[in-house]
Amino acid sequence: MTDVRDSPTENAPTDEEHASTLRCPYPFTRNSATDIPPIYDELRADCPVKPVTFPSGDHGFVLSRYADVKVALSDPRFSRRAMLDEGAPKLSSVIFPPNTLFTTDAPEHTRLRKLVTAAFTNRRITELRPRIQEITDSLLDAMAEAGSQADLNTALSFPMPIQVICELLGVPHEDQDKFRKWSDAFVSLTHMSDAEVHENRFALAAYLKDLVDSRRAEPRDDLLSALTTQSDENGTLSEVEVVMMAITILVAGHETTVSMTSSLVLNVLRDDDLRERILTAPEKTLALVDELLRVNPIGDGGPYRVTVEDVEIAGQLIPKGSGVIASVASANQDDRQFPQAKSVDLERGSQGHLAFGHGIHYCLGANLARVELEIALNSLFHRFPAIRLADSVDNLAMRGGMLVHGLERLPVTW
Repeated sequence: MTDVRDSPTENAPTDEEHASTLRCPYPFTRNSATDIPPIYDELRADCPVKPVTFPSGDHGFVLSRYADVKVALSDPRFSRRAMLDEGAPKLSSVIFPPNTLFTTDAPEHTRLRKLVTAAFTNRRITELRPRIQEITDSLLDAMAEAGSQADLNTALSFPMPIQVICELLGVPHEDQDKFRKWSDAFVSLTHMSDAEVHENRFALAAYLKDLVDSRRAEPRDDLLSALTTQSDENGTLSEVEVVMMAITILVAGHETTVSMTSSLVLNVLRDDDLRERILTAPEKTLALVDELLRVNPIGDGGPYRVTVEDVEIAGQLIPKGSGVIASVASANQDDRQFPQAKSVDLERGSQGHLAFGHGIHYCLGANLARVELEIALNSLFHRFPAIRLADSVDNLAMRGGMLVHGLERLPVTW
């Protein structure tokens, strides 16, 4: 007689059936404007490779531990280019366009990135500092003149980084207000309908195509003119790539800083020690920015990849062709890497945080973003040292359905 304990169970679940019993919808639910989804604590402890269903309806996995996320961000088996492959699982129903830094791997990504790296070096950002300060001071002047209360989102957090990146790129000042909705279309998961996403993406691409044509006729001292020259004289960029590069720089160059400015200010408004640190030691604010970026993720999840071969992570096999979210939000709050990770520790030194990514896709504009945030915090709290929230923190909320999260509003008074 055969021992049934040693024979295959006829109705034993397959790996996919087992995963389906664990799968849950992604993005995860966020309960407040000040905390990332609490499920990440459970995942880091018990389920570091979590089966999920994306907004597109496709299935994939979320990685939650620092070490695993770091691997996914740098290991070539986790591909950005493969996101565009026919049949690849999609994060949302509207995919990123091709020919961008977001959707290429080496060596193509290396070629594209090399063409714009010079615009974001430490030296170039140092040269931009006085202009960033001038823009910030002008916005704070307008805040003061308007009264004693403001929504910091509209008064500072949005206009400062959009003005900086538009000047760097060469976008006319009078057109900058158009970019909020256009830009949102590139970071929307469920915030916009598919039709709205397509409409606004096309509008931005068409606008920048016209701007490229004008720079071809009348070159200026801006990045868009330089990219157009690369296309026309050196053939190192196609015209489509010029437009896609401009979109990438415009969207990535301000969306994250817009959301982070208000989030970091909110941290300081709720912590007198942080306010005192800025007021008494402004030269240390840049280091503070890194720690606040670690605690306040740009989004509740992280970058998306598709595996190009089988990969084992945390003892679990992730099959070739799987969609994977490398959750920076969770990784930066992993106690294994950052003891008491949810607390802001001014002496910690946050080298190694993943807020700007890791590997070849490390954020091109990280230097610019850090300086913008440093200037915003120092300038705001020195100009308005008694500034405070004008509403309960419980009434604040993050915009939902976006890859990049930001506060819907940040009412302040002084």
